[in-house]
Amino acid sequence: MPESVEVLIVAETIPVYSHPGDAGADLAAAESVELAPGERATVGTGVSIALPNGYAAFVVPRSGLAAKHGITIVNSPGTVDAGYRGEIRVTLLNTDASMPYSVAVGDRIAQLVIMPVTLARFVPVEVLPGSHRGEGGFGSTGYRDNEQGDGA
Repeated sequence: MPESVEVLIVAETIPVYSHPGDAGADLAAAESVELAPGERATVGTGVSIALPNGYAAFVVPRSGLAAKHGITIVNSPGTVDAGYRGEIRVTLLNTDASMPYSVAVGDRIAQLVIMPVTLARFVPVEVLPGSHRGEGGFGSTGYRDNEQGDGA
């Protein structure tokens, strides 16, 4: 069985995992909103949490909303730090070019993934060590198997 962590919560609707083994617990809208094509809006969930130090929560899109309606999250993943105690709000974006989308109170609008995080200790140096990839950035590994690069 996977490790679990106790997360203190204030909410009328507690996030739930839809299926055993799911990584994300569903967040529901606490307010209604109409998203016109191309429009974005920040929607409250009514959920506030207290994460233990060493953990963060990440707000991610629901794949069904994205695939069926073009609804995604603008700043995905949204990061909820351990010290934050305010309401978790989700900035939804309607990517559909012609259809509006209505969010009703209680609709599942996002998922909340709780993860342990490692804090970095940044060490200033004059030069970074070499690597196989080097300074190759966006698209540097190609996008098809028959191109130069590893196909990723």
